Amino acid sequence: MKIIDELLTGCYVIESDSSADHRGHFVKTFHEKGMTEFGIDFHIKETFFSVSARNVIRGMHFQAPPFAHNKIVQCAQGGAIDVVLDLRKGRDFGRIASVKLNQNNKLMIYVPIGLAHGFLATTNNCLMLYSTDVEHVKASDNGIRWDTFNFDWGMGPFILSERDKAHPEIANFSTPFV
Repeated sequence: MKIIDELLTGCYVIESDSSADHRGHFVKTFHEKGMTEFGIDFHIKETFFSVSARNVIRGMHFQAPPFAHNKIVQCAQGGAIDVVLDLRKGRDFGRIASVKLNQNNKLMIYVPIGLAHGFLATTNNCLMLYSTDVEHVKASDNGIRWDTFNFDWGMGPFILSERDKAHPEIANFSTPFV
């Protein structure tokens, strides 16, 4: 594993170790020692996956204190445009970054506490994997409405959950993140 980019402060794009032959491919999705060598203290408490149709937007999600979590996100099948939004107080509040994740590039994103995360599925059957270092707490699960910050999602129409459509606008958000 190696860090290939820092999207926002402490938010890293990581290239997974992988190999391929006539049978297919094999990808290492997590290596604690490698993360520690990067200076990232990450201990998996839960893992999830989602499968999305093309043009589904999921996000922008985060878990608020005192149950805020760090997250690792990767795309195991299909493709997505992965988006992070800085919600930390200070000069970086509102900064946005994105990266294309797909089954071929074997990239993952480490999303630290204080960033909202979301993605646009660019293919059908987009399989996204998530690992977090704090268990999910429904009462702490929050979001920012996807269309209220300066990010060009591309051409729609987009498919969103009613929950994601109802998240507050970034202009009306009082951040709990330092």
